[in-house]
Amino acid sequence: MSEKRDNEPAFVLHTYPWRETSLIVETFSRRHGRLALVARGARRPLSSLKSRLLAFQPLELSWFGKGGLRTLHAAEWQGGDLRLSGRALMCGFYLNELLLKLLPPDDPHEALYDRYAETLAELSGQADPEPILRRFELDLLSALGYAQTLTELAEGGAVEPGRRYGYSLDQGVVAAGAGPSYAGKTLLDMAAGDYADPRTLAESKALMRTLINHYLADKPLLTRQLLVELQAL
Repeated sequence: MSEKRDNEPAFVLHTYPWRETSLIVETFSRRHGRLALVARGARRPLSSLKSRLLAFQPLELSWFGKGGLRTLHAAEWQGGDLRLSGRALMCGFYLNELLLKLLPPDDPHEALYDRYAETLAELSGQADPEPILRRFELDLLSALGYAQTLTELAEGGAVEPGRRYGYSLDQGVVAAGAGPSYAGKTLLDMAAGDYADPRTLAESKALMRTLINHYLADKPLLTRQLLVELQAL
């Protein structure tokens, strides 16, 4: 049965050409999750749709259809001034790529949608993007059910800030072994969203990269590589 949705809050994650004059629009909708929509005729010179289908802008989208590819019939900008530039812009594209590759389609995540909007606002404020990215990465994995608790050991007992621990993908925090280890303070800071300590920032980046690579099944993140290259310039 065909469905019709009107004025749904959403962000555009990515667009690419489809047939001669249309676009496929990958979106993140607050109430319907990740959706692929066809914007028919959006590449025509006089189309008003294309100018509205911009990443990082809060939109209300309307669509109809069924299955994996619905048809977009309206897009309205909802105000706000999320201006991302330079490194912050690349970080925004990195978030979008994470959502495209990790979120299953048609799986609503309203709290994650709200965190995404908050994260874009933080990036637009020109703050240091590293803590902002680490918080969102952990929130994303938590929303998908992938992240284990960071404040308690898998076998029981509280994480102590002065000790070092390992991390098992299946179990969570474990006693330190032969693999990479992380300060207890790092794990507790991550759980609290506190990245003021440079060691926390460095160790959390290493841990989150390991986790994300695992759940991506080692599919490369193009935006991550671009960020690395920008830092090397």
